[in-house]
Amino acid sequence: MDPPTGPTTGPYDYDMLVIGGGAGGLAVAKEAAGLREKVLILDLLTPSVRGSERELGGSSVNIDSIRKFLQQASLLGKALQDSQKYGWKLKENAPHVWSDLATAVQQTVETRSQELMRELKNCGVFYIRAHGKIVESHTVEVTEVNGRKRRLKAEIIVIATGDRPQYLDIPGAREHCVTSEDLLSLPHSPGRTLVVGGSSEGLEFADFLFGLGLPVTVLLQPDLLPGFDQKMAEKIENHMIVSGVETLHKCTLAKVEKTEAKEDVSGGSSTSTQSSKGRLRVTIITAEGQTERDFDTVLLSVGRKASTSDLGLECVGVQCSPDSGRILVNERDQTDVDHIYAVGSVQHGRPSTTGLAVHAGTLLARRLFRGDTTLCDYTNVPIVVLTQMEYAACGLTEEKANTTFGEASVEVYHSYYWPLEWELPARNKYSCYVKVICHIPEQERVLGVHILGPNAGDILQGFVAAMKGGLTKQQLDATVGLQPGSAQVFSSLTETQRMTEALMMRGNC
Repeated sequence: MDPPTGPTTGPYDYDMLVIGGGAGGLAVAKEAAGLREKVLILDLLTPSVRGSERELGGSSVNIDSIRKFLQQASLLGKALQDSQKYGWKLKENAPHVWSDLATAVQQTVETRSQELMRELKNCGVFYIRAHGKIVESHTVEVTEVNGRKRRLKAEIIVIATGDRPQYLDIPGAREHCVTSEDLLSLPHSPGRTLVVGGSSEGLEFADFLFGLGLPVTVLLQPDLLPGFDQKMAEKIENHMIVSGVETLHKCTLAKVEKTEAKEDVSGGSSTSTQSSKGRLRVTIITAEGQTERDFDTVLLSVGRKASTSDLGLECVGVQCSPDSGRILVNERDQTDVDHIYAVGSVQHGRPSTTGLAVHAGTLLARRLFRGDTTLCDYTNVPIVVLTQMEYAACGLTEEKANTTFGEASVEVYHSYYWPLEWELPARNKYSCYVKVICHIPEQERVLGVHILGPNAGDILQGFVAAMKGGLTKQQLDATVGLQPGSAQVFSSLTETQRMTEALMMRGNC
């Protein structure tokens, strides 16, 4: 909804001004408007370095929904292979057409963004496509797309600008590499792809491209899934390696340069190869020296940096982390300046998920304008990695549990399981895996739940609520399992990692 014109009736133009239109910003704005507050959102929708357009909705629309679409595309390729065991006879091979997928996803993202715009209008939230910069305590300078500038005053300011992919500081990175924001803007199949980075985003895109039949190499720079449970991370990597994804450890990308141009003869098919020699030549530093290899596409997934550098935060005393640019906040999501708040991935030292940003934004508006006192709980936040072998977790990693409580006080129950739908196509029995981390002195209170397998995120959701209520291993054991189904494995866990390790030491396993 366009903002009103004319003079204001009080000292402020708006009760709340939100800079950034991501999930957290939209949530706090809609909730505040529902409480009859006058709210404005500023979001410039700055394109990527390579010019890829962004839509309203931040990462929730521009990244998260795309991640799910791409995972489904790769899973459907595997389902086509399995279908013959279920009696389906395909008359011919079904090639994947990259342009069809890219167009469909982009159209869906655009439609969802338009729906969000209608929601804002229906809620009474004002919106300007513009950049906001704080120039005084309660004053924001607004610069619209056409260059027009004006200053607006707000009683409350919320920063929800999110983050953007980082580029490596090496020759050729910005000129020749793409990020997750650009991949679906490519007019052709990525072909032979080097994915740089061992983050969840990097592994997801690598597994997706491999699922389309493309040759993929992952350069784990710097580490594999930093901050995640490392035993689970290794299982994800092992599954990808067995499937055929190449991984490079202890290597560093040093340079990317363009070689000769290639003629596209693929006809749009993702799996067709254009040439035996790639368009991009990369220099990789290894322990033995350096080597050169050729790829069609280099996808950077080496972390994300908060979009806070040009907001004028330093002018009013808002403190940011010098490394990541993320904003320091207290338990009330409040910065060092009383009337300035931050929500979403722009916060320093907090988990970063779309669901958490929406929850935090909603609670913030209720505290500010309804008098509620409920704080956002940033512990036990569920996460999901949308590789073909999906991974979801809530609570502590095994490493964190051992560090916090001591190994002697921690029991880890675990088991492999075989989804029923995998039996007919005879997929690997030892791919899907769960583990539950318990604190022994507290009647084996569950500290962490981890699952690797189909629909892991959906299976996990119910356990998140149970953990909020203090779930124990005894309560898990007393739960009736639902058959047929994969989640029932959690109600029948009897083997511990200590037992498994003892059997291996004795040579019985």
